[in-house]
Amino acid sequence: MTDNRPSAVFELADQYVAAVALLDPITATALGVVGGERMLTDFSPEGSQAQAALAGSVLQQLDAIEATGALADDDRVAALSMRERLGSLLAMHDAGDELRRINVLASPPQEIRGVFDLMPFAEAVQRQDIAARMSSVPRALASWRRSLEAGMVAGIVAARRQALAVAGQCDTFGDRDAGWFSARARQIADETGADISSMLEAAGQAELAYRESAQWLREVYAPVCDERDGVGAERYARMARAWNGAQLDLLDTYEWGWVELTRITARMESVADRLGVPLSGAKEFLDSSPEHTIAGEAALLEFLLALTERATEAMSDTYFDIDPRVRTCEVKIAAHGSAAAPYYIPPSEDLARPGSTWYPTLGREVFPKWWLVSVWYHESVPGHHLQCSTVVLERERLSRFQRTLGWTSGYGEGWALYAERLMDELGFFADAGEEMGFLSAQAMRAVRVVVDIGLHLGLTVPLGQGELSGRKIDHALAVGLLIDRALLDRAFAESEVDRYLGIPGQAISYKVGERFWLEARERAQSEAGDSFDLKAWHAYALRLGPLGLDPFRVEMERFPGS
Repeated sequence: MTDNRPSAVFELADQYVAAVALLDPITATALGVVGGERMLTDFSPEGSQAQAALAGSVLQQLDAIEATGALADDDRVAALSMRERLGSLLAMHDAGDELRRINVLASPPQEIRGVFDLMPFAEAVQRQDIAARMSSVPRALASWRRSLEAGMVAGIVAARRQALAVAGQCDTFGDRDAGWFSARARQIADETGADISSMLEAAGQAELAYRESAQWLREVYAPVCDERDGVGAERYARMARAWNGAQLDLLDTYEWGWVELTRITARMESVADRLGVPLSGAKEFLDSSPEHTIAGEAALLEFLLALTERATEAMSDTYFDIDPRVRTCEVKIAAHGSAAAPYYIPPSEDLARPGSTWYPTLGREVFPKWWLVSVWYHESVPGHHLQCSTVVLERERLSRFQRTLGWTSGYGEGWALYAERLMDELGFFADAGEEMGFLSAQAMRAVRVVVDIGLHLGLTVPLGQGELSGRKIDHALAVGLLIDRALLDRAFAESEVDRYLGIPGQAISYKVGERFWLEARERAQSEAGDSFDLKAWHAYALRLGPLGLDPFRVEMERFPGS
């Protein structure tokens, strides 16, 4: 930018984000965009068509801008990000994927409930916003069911397993005696002392709508759903491109996943020897060891917060420049009924809401410290929190689209897995239990590659995998691999596989993205030799902002230290 006026590309990006915020109030709240706090997103076919039409219009305007001549570097990257993301959105819309949008992690029932986690309630008007938005829940769920109904008519339906699993989640959120919305209202009353009678009434309406949705899913939708879990090669390739921003050779990626899993398993066996137990008994040993576990939610929160603060201090100056405005990363307990995996929510655009990490306790009282260390490096620092906060801070260099809607899972999750690998390279897993936790996380991501591609493409286990060789990848085998190779407990493993089946192509993005990040670093190191500056490389890569993995690879070749 040579002056204070936004370029045509940046202005278009800003206009698009503002238009999306109007069409999608849930996304607006997630981004910290004010306005629409009393509304929920329209998930109907008409709502989806409006978003697709907006994306198509923006791409046409982008064509016109690019036709006027060469773009400056920041504009070129901004246009690249927008074109890749909106192109994927339209490809999925044209295929009718929105008409079967139901999965256990990121579909309308979870998004509707989750938006209330992000709403402040200290002021009376904020509590009124929450009550009004709760009263909108029945309409939002009804709009989503209309899309599923349209899919039924068109023969575009989801897998039965996903429908039944989401029905179970709806039952939990809308439980007649312990519904999530009423519990949230009572929590707000306890913390503020306010009269929340109108909120409780709206909460009851929301919970009824969730119970009705659960019944509809079981009695109307699930019976016509696809009994097959896999989505097939065509849809999987489309979804994998959307999640990764890259055209992948899926069979090559599948074979590479097995090579990675074999390598990681060998190292896990070596660490198990140091612990004095067989690999098959490592999880039980670590889970029963007071040295490697944490008792109680309060102690868990204290440990995770201290871990985040230590990592922030250790990474500062030597490996990263961490702005004081984003040194805080909150730690919270996830709502009952959430998926089993921890997750991260970025800070708002104005940094008024800090970034936050979330842990689902699943009713447990004892937690695996040995496993959590690597997970929190992934979710907080130097993982998602450092990555997402950098994007928010780069307001001048990145368009509003890049900062808010340009995220790709391959870029983002690839960085977070690279962050775990970096901490291993720097010696942060000196304890054998924590090293096993890191390796089990690496193994889980390698298993994701082989089971996600294998489940959806109907592949078999390659030779060289013992008694598994030649077996078709199915739900039971996938769960078993996560238990045996990644050391997950059965409930978590089953939740993971349900997640893979519901959002094809997302699970591979962690390991595939890490592969792209490592290849980019290795290329820069090879070209720079002894003059390679890791801190400068990190800064350049993170300041680039979110991109699909294919354009990311190209842009990283421009690293000035190469």
